[in-house]
Amino acid sequence: MSQTFTKSQVAEHKDDKSMYIIIDDGVYDITNFLDDHPGGAKILKRMAGKDATKSFWKYHGKSVLEKYGTKLKVGTLAESAKL
Repeated sequence: MSQTFTKSQVAEHKDDKSMYIIIDDGVYDITNFLDDHPGGAKILKRMAGKDATKSFWKYHGKSVLEKYGTKLKVGTLAESAKL
């Protein structure tokens, strides 16, 4: 079941126990993806709890989100938070 998050709720998920990022209007749990990320865990840890849209699209194509997104997506960003 998909959940709706505000930016402040996503911002709470920025430690080793729980790391979320925002890409476009999706919220993704990257906690268990750190070791699998080809670019290393460091950049993901730096983006945890934040909107990673610009950084993500700078280095990744649509196929990456299609490949991993369904496994990692935990919800969407609330309308009021899309500013």
